[in-house]
Amino acid sequence: MEFEPHATSLEAKGDGYVVASLGTDSGYVPYTAFSAKSSYLKENPETIQAFTNALQKGMDYVNSHSPEEIAKMIQPQFEETDLETITTIVTRYAEQDTWADNLIFEQDAFTLLQNILEESGELEKRVPYEALVTKEFAEKAAKPK
Repeated sequence: MEFEPHATSLEAKGDGYVVASLGTDSGYVPYTAFSAKSSYLKENPETIQAFTNALQKGMDYVNSHSPEEIAKMIQPQFEETDLETITTIVTRYAEQDTWADNLIFEQDAFTLLQNILEESGELEKRVPYEALVTKEFAEKAAKPK
């Protein structure tokens, strides 16, 4: 098991092959999540909404542009990786339907995440979805402008 860009580098050198994607095979599990205290959410809803809107704008971009355009846009963040490799990775992600259309953390994804954490021995006790997830900001950001 390898993360990018190492997996693609191994493949390019002929030292290995990408044969499967954990993301494709496991179901949709958000790779990144953000957290804030309830008090911060209540006291700073404009900041949370602006942050969420910016993230949604990024989701909209990757879902409306070619892998080549995305690779060129993100390349400065990966100075040690050449544009061709980044394009290969982004193309693979696009073909695997890696990116969701929105940031809404649905209950089935939350359950899957808890299943993974529980099976790995990292979760001692399950947490109710409603106690941990706030969807209102993501739902508002996902609405057509």
